[in-house]
Amino acid sequence: MSAKQKKPGTIVLAEALDITQAAPLVSELLKMRGSDIRVDASNVRRLGGQCLQALLCASSTWAHEGARLELVNPSPEFSESLAAYGLDPELFNSQEHAL
Repeated sequence: MSAKQKKPGTIVLAEALDITQAAPLVSELLKMRGSDIRVDASNVRRLGGQCLQALLCASSTWAHEGARLELVNPSPEFSESLAAYGLDPELFNSQEHAL
């Protein structure tokens, strides 16, 4: 069974996505590279630039490789942080974006 036929894995984001969470987030994303994943942002209360950059890079990589990365359950704080950076949460769910 190919990765696209399997049920997507899920990454649950930490409450505080600050610089201390950037490396663990990248590591967790790399473990799931090549497979469809869901990124659950329901717990996020703070989104820092380094973790946002990791998520944007992952979204672009997944799209480029033909896998699906889907952002699910964004908390109000996560959505507000994205808006402050000038981004829309739907950016993460698009297969055809270019960053």
